[in-house]
Amino acid sequence: MRRLGITLAVSVLCLRALAAEQAPQSGWKAGVSRAKITPQTPLWLAGYGGRTHPAEGTLHDLWVKAMWLEDAQGKSVLLVTTDLCGIPKWMYDKLCDEFSQKYAVDRSQIRLTYSHNHCAPALRGELEDYYPMDEQQRNAVGVYSDWLEREISLAVAEAKAKMQPAVLEAFEGQCTFAVNRRNNREAEVPDILAKGQAPKGPVDHRVPVLRVSSPEGKPIAIMFAYACHNTTLDSYQWCGDYAGFAQLELERDYPGATAMFVMGCGGDQNPLPRRTIALCESYGKQLAIAVRESFQKPGRSLGPAIRTAFESVPLTFEKNPTRDELKEALNSPNAIRARWAKRMLQQMDQQIPFAISQPYAVQVWRLGDQLWIALGGEALVDYSLRFQSEYGATTWVTSYCADLTAYIPSRKNWDERGYEVDFLFEYMLPADRWSSDVEDRIAAAVQRLVAEVRR
Repeated sequence: MRRLGITLAVSVLCLRALAAEQAPQSGWKAGVSRAKITPQTPLWLAGYGGRTHPAEGTLHDLWVKAMWLEDAQGKSVLLVTTDLCGIPKWMYDKLCDEFSQKYAVDRSQIRLTYSHNHCAPALRGELEDYYPMDEQQRNAVGVYSDWLEREISLAVAEAKAKMQPAVLEAFEGQCTFAVNRRNNREAEVPDILAKGQAPKGPVDHRVPVLRVSSPEGKPIAIMFAYACHNTTLDSYQWCGDYAGFAQLELERDYPGATAMFVMGCGGDQNPLPRRTIALCESYGKQLAIAVRESFQKPGRSLGPAIRTAFESVPLTFEKNPTRDELKEALNSPNAIRARWAKRMLQQMDQQIPFAISQPYAVQVWRLGDQLWIALGGEALVDYSLRFQSEYGATTWVTSYCADLTAYIPSRKNWDERGYEVDFLFEYMLPADRWSSDVEDRIAAAVQRLVAEVRR
């Protein structure tokens, strides 16, 4: 019996060795980690100006998730996804500087993203004119913001320590609940859908998917993107909105895998109809199904090669406000604009000149043959449709990376005017809208960066 046991043990070891030899050796390495960032004290929620008090509970937890990828030559990139409304510029700059020093990477290799979830905590230095907070509440937001910065740093360090051999594959799904809010009245959308009609306006219903697996084929991380605001809910509970529900669904489907959501160019896209938990959960399930169904088709294996490029593009303002315009805005029925005007007048009284432009992050990665263009702020859908058309089928275009910046309209949007064009003041910027060349500046930068990573 002892000999039989030894023989069986040897056979098992041989089979394991054979399986290891037969498992694909792609040359990639990956490390993934996460940290829970749900506030433990009642803080103001981000993203809506009409809320009147702090959060009152938790629907499901909020997370920061980090993934390092390393190619066969030892070059690495870092992707951080968060269930936040945005990342303020001070935090983005500080974390990039820290990671550059710790890990010998430059800004082109660091991608910090946010789902633009409106059931996340407000942060210091971001959309501050939105919230009628008192001093005590602002201090609490500041304390949380500093804690959050440390948690992101710790998650990144943990992911780096977990590097292991990996296989990368690209997939693509489809999900159709996003509706162009510039071209459709929200109240009319349910009737349009009930009639089987398609809402008006451009949309991007593609679901880009990056599956990171062990050499044996077990998923380690599933990155997926979608171009639609995370604004299904406007409640007072912490929640990741539809993207949060989609991530929970995928992590139940693939035990041990970390689901990571990245926002596409959804600045003018809403989940419609909305405003109920049932709808929010339904949209999350639809998106998770789109990811699962993409795996039913052959994926594209990505070779272990990374190329990265980054540019900070100065986007100029159409004009700065005058003192008379600011005095008039003090009496605006829009409370956000009135608070903005008060702050701008204080800056003017302190003789601090207004900026005439704002730095804007444009980043391009090439992972194997997969081109991935990432734009800062809230880019509208015209950008993803344009760049996918210009740079080919193996192109992904996402937004909501780096700092929140502002809405980023195309030239067509700029000419049409409207909310996503004329409300820069909401982002604490000294202007109402960008100059008319905003798309030209961004497109020229993308062209330069794509050429750089394709060399």
